[in-house]
Amino acid sequence: MASTRPAPAPPQAIAISGASGLVGRALATALSSEGHRVVPLVRPGSVGDGVRWNPSEGPALPDGLVADAVVHLAGENIGGGRWTAARKQRIRDSRVVGTRRLAEALAALPAPPRTFIVASAVGIYGDRGDAWVDEDSPPGTGFLAEVCQAWEAAAQPACSAGIRVVQVRIGVVMSPEGGALPRLLWPFRLGLGGPVGTGRQYVSWIALDDLVGVFRFLLARTDIAGAVNAVAPHPVTNADLARILGAVLGRPAVLPLPAAAVKLLLGEMGAALLLSGALVRPKVLTEAGFVFRHPDLEEALRALL
Repeated sequence: MASTRPAPAPPQAIAISGASGLVGRALATALSSEGHRVVPLVRPGSVGDGVRWNPSEGPALPDGLVADAVVHLAGENIGGGRWTAARKQRIRDSRVVGTRRLAEALAALPAPPRTFIVASAVGIYGDRGDAWVDEDSPPGTGFLAEVCQAWEAAAQPACSAGIRVVQVRIGVVMSPEGGALPRLLWPFRLGLGGPVGTGRQYVSWIALDDLVGVFRFLLARTDIAGAVNAVAPHPVTNADLARILGAVLGRPAVLPLPAAAVKLLLGEMGAALLLSGALVRPKVLTEAGFVFRHPDLEEALRALL
C-alpha cells in the first residue's frame, strides 16, 4: 500500500523559505533526518545560517546557490490582526511579489532547481457552502481567493523556465505548536468553547505531520505538477469541530460565538476565516496514492493532544 512515507529519494539539496515557521521547521527537521541538505532562504540580518535573500528588493539570488528543489513557505500571517488596507497590502505583497521575485531568481540561476513547490491555500475556493470542490474547480471570490489566484500565477516565471511547479493549497493546519489549534484550546479548556456563527461552515483541515508528508511526497513524485489540495479527506463543519474538540478535552462545547460578535471583534478577517468555508477534496493526492496518517479529526486531535 502507498504510504505517507514514500521510499526515500537520493539525498538532495532543498532550499526552504519560511523555514523558521511552523510548517518550515517541521519540514526541515523531517528532510534533514532523511539525509537531505536543507538550505534556509533567510532575510538579511536574520540570525542563523542560510542564503540571504530579500524578496522586497529584487530577484537576485547568489549564483552559487545550488538546489535540487525549492519549497516556498514565506508569507505574512493572515490571522495576525484585523485586515486594514495596509495589512491587506502586506498580505498580498508578501505572497505575490515575493513568489514572483523568487520564481524569477530561480529561473535566472545558472543551474535552476528541478522543482519549485509553492505554498498556497484553500482560500482560493472562497466560501462554497456544502458543495464539494477539488483542484479542477474554479476559484471563488473575495480577498483571499483573489490573493491566492495571484499568488499561484506569480510562479509562472519558474514554470516558463522549465522548472516543475507545484502549488500546495493548504487547509487549516492542526498542531498544538502553532496555527489555529492553540487559539482554540484555551476557551475550550475553560468550558467556554462552541460553534462560531451558524456552525454550518466547513473546515477543511490537515494534521501537521500529514502536511509534512505531503511536501515529502511531492518532492519525490516528480510526475505531479500544478495545484494540489493539502487537506484531510474528511472535512468537518465548524459545529462538528467544536463538538469533537470538546469531547477530546472532556469539556462542554455549547457556547456559540455569534456571527455579529465575530464581525465586530475581527472585521473582514473574522468573516473570511471563521464564518466562511469550503468542502475541499484532496483529489490529486488520493489519485496519486497518498495515504493520510490522520484522515479523521477526532483521531487526529487525540493523537496531537
